[in-house]
Amino acid sequence: MRLELIPVPVADIDSAKSFYVNQVGFNEDHDVRPTEGVRVVQLTPPGSSCSIVLGAGLPSLEMPVGSLRALHLVVDDIRASRDLLLGRGVEVGDVIDMGGVLFAGFSDPDGNTWTLQQTGSTSSPV
Repeated sequence: MRLELIPVPVADIDSAKSFYVNQVGFNEDHDVRPTEGVRVVQLTPPGSSCSIVLGAGLPSLEMPVGSLRALHLVVDDIRASRDLLLGRGVEVGDVIDMGGVLFAGFSDPDGNTWTLQQTGSTSSPV
């Protein structure tokens, strides 16, 4: 079994897609409208095998907007990743050291929360 797709509940797919692609740096895998009233946007963080999906018109993906909490983006260099996101206009919290594991949090425009996490000591941003 592999975890490869996580639904993210958003109010406006276009706005969320712009945030994740243009500000956070996710890759757009596809944006399809297979039938009237249905839209599926799949986005993948660089270097990840797990994607997120923004969907409309699919009851199986319905969740309260902004209800997703603390999805972790594991990075090699949290300070470089944080600086990159700050430079793209993402409000990222301070880096917190929890006994050798570093964390910094941010939210998308709908209030879903994300956490940058660094456990290693190499250096490549999100």
